Amino acid sequence: MNPILNQIGTIFIPVSNIEKARKWYCDLLGLAVDGEILYGHLYIVPMNGIGIVLDSKIYSEENIFKTPVFHFNSNNIEEAYEYIKGRKVELTTEIMHNHWFNFKDPDGNHLMVCKC
Repeated sequence: MNPILNQIGTIFIPVSNIEKARKWYCDLLGLAVDGEILYGHLYIVPMNGIGIVLDSKIYSEENIFKTPVFHFNSNNIEEAYEYIKGRKVELTTEIMHNHWFNFKDPDGNHLMVCKC
């Protein structure tokens, strides 16, 4: 038996300001902005499935995601696109192949939404 499971537990996202990042990600996902910031630099975003941890301790311009390393799921890609666009978030693609699009968080991390 292999001691390393074929599961992904969480993804760490480098952010410059943990309080601002917590607010931005919680607002984006429609979550309450009341979770605790741990050790002054970590915030665990309440997710269904694979976890996201925002971490200001690992932030540097070299560490930001230059390409998406995961995607947020959506049942309606057009509605998701208009939602992101309406929030004045920087979009980096249009909807591609009627299936996905990319955008950036305030620190410049590239993120993706994909129709499931």
